Amino acid sequence: MVQLDLTVTFRSIHFNVSRYNLLFMILRKRMFLYGALLALLVSGTALREDETVSKKGWIKLFDGKSLKGWKAAENPGTFTVADGSIVVYGERAHLFYEGDVQQHNFKNFEFKVDVMTTPGSNSGIFIHTAYQEEGWPSKGYEIQVNNTHTDWRKTGSIYAVQDVKEAPAKDNEWFTEHIIVKDKKITIRINGKVINEYTEGENGRLSSGTVALQGHDPKSKVFYKNVMIKALP
Repeated sequence: MVQLDLTVTFRSIHFNVSRYNLLFMILRKRMFLYGALLALLVSGTALREDETVSKKGWIKLFDGKSLKGWKAAENPGTFTVADGSIVVYGERAHLFYEGDVQQHNFKNFEFKVDVMTTPGSNSGIFIHTAYQEEGWPSKGYEIQVNNTHTDWRKTGSIYAVQDVKEAPAKDNEWFTEHIIVKDKKITIRINGKVINEYTEGENGRLSSGTVALQGHDPKSKVFYKNVMIKALP
């Protein structure tokens, strides 16, 4: 009688252990499936974001991790990457886009970048330019980046051609500089607001070329991120 009870008890314990093992296996499989589903949802969201950019025609020129596709002249150490931004800080230098997008030769386009200046800093964005080993780029136009530097030509100026006297943005705050080049016209927007429009005459400098970021002087520190371009017909 005692032996029977022990046998029944053992079988009951064995049955319960087996049941718990089965439940554990089912739970583990479900957790794996939920994890896989979550990964698919996350990747799908990222894909949709990339597709949205693509559908709007915007192409990223900066991957947020490296200077791949860019070439620095004169003092390459002026340009580094930190926290998803291009940090411009050092001796005079220029960083030219030399990547594969349209063979770095743009004619009609929109260029958009988020910028943050620090007090007293000066920089610039060159358009329709070309790589050169040293000096200020001689080809194309410079679109000014300067909110509090002593140079009176402020952010959004087409440097020494059609200048802006009052800074449209503040230091230590991110702002968006949006440059539109269409045929003979240049339009510059800061945070969505048009602050400069210029149509050149017969002897203008618009033709085609790449874009470049400027390192102005050792006291200037400027950050760039979300560097994008969109071709226009």
